[in-house]
Amino acid sequence: MLAYTYIRQGEFRLLDKPKPILQDAHDAIVRVTLGSICTSDLHIKHGSVPRAVPGITVGHEMVGVVEQVGSAVTRVRPGDRVTVNVETFCGECFFCKHGYVNNCTDPDGGWALGCRIDGGQAEYVRVPHANQGLDRIPDGVTDEQALFVGDVLATGFWAARISDITPEDTVLIIGAGPTGICTLLCVMLKHPKRIIVCEKSAGRRAFVQAHYPDVLLTDPETCAEFVRAHSDHGGADVVLEVAGADDTFHLAWECARPNATVTVVALYDRPQVLPLPDMYGKNLTFKTGGVDGCDCAEILRLIAEGRIDTTPLITHRYPLSRIEEAYRLFESKADGVMKVAVYEG
Repeated sequence: MLAYTYIRQGEFRLLDKPKPILQDAHDAIVRVTLGSICTSDLHIKHGSVPRAVPGITVGHEMVGVVEQVGSAVTRVRPGDRVTVNVETFCGECFFCKHGYVNNCTDPDGGWALGCRIDGGQAEYVRVPHANQGLDRIPDGVTDEQALFVGDVLATGFWAARISDITPEDTVLIIGAGPTGICTLLCVMLKHPKRIIVCEKSAGRRAFVQAHYPDVLLTDPETCAEFVRAHSDHGGADVVLEVAGADDTFHLAWECARPNATVTVVALYDRPQVLPLPDMYGKNLTFKTGGVDGCDCAEILRLIAEGRIDTTPLITHRYPLSRIEEAYRLFESKADGVMKVAVYEG
């Protein structure tokens, strides 16, 4: 089968690899019908994910059809259309039982697919702990509607959930890339008093304005002043940092009111510094870490009910045989690209 493979830092290559086989009773083999490219894939390519293993097939955003299941798999069966969770989790350890599935203690726990074990930018993928990692796609929900459930949409849903947003809150979202838009969609489900999106790209601000006209927009240069002018207590009640740059990390706590919550959704290329003397007295609560992707069934239900729609994010489509072109486009951020769908062929 064709599989896009991490060769070494700076190099991915489309290779012919053996089709995966069941290795454990809890495994499933999924034929990938639609996948996508994530910024985390670029982080692997550029060497900022040290745990990534050279030689693995990359990719962790995908949907497909179950081809084969191990004897212990009970939640799905061959022929089911499924979403694939970005995280592998056993469902039995302390962390899984408390909903902290990103910290699963299983050897394959956490972000494994497309990082430490073969992922889904391929024709087939083996999914460990398939009872937890696969969710059936409801009838009437298309592959494109479900494509982002297992990763960026799960991330946005998790971020909104842990931020404890109330109807009286002013919420600031920094970053309007794909994860920022998924975060925005999930914040909208909480119905806060107002939502402000800060984004440096004029094209992405235009995307937000076109699809979500009730959202207030600003850019990094004017963000702090804008937030103070459009909030009730001198800053945002909740800030979600989704951009992942040094200046946006600083902007996040700067724009928060005293005693606010700052949720760090972004993955950074290098360590960030908390300037505690400058922050003294703001009494901020920081919430950070990788997504706990344990809400996929609920997300699929919301999609089926028409309450979440991420299909506008799919701006380009490529067959797997042209995935290198898709990567060049996605990495260059050219032609208004938001997300690329990679299909069989």
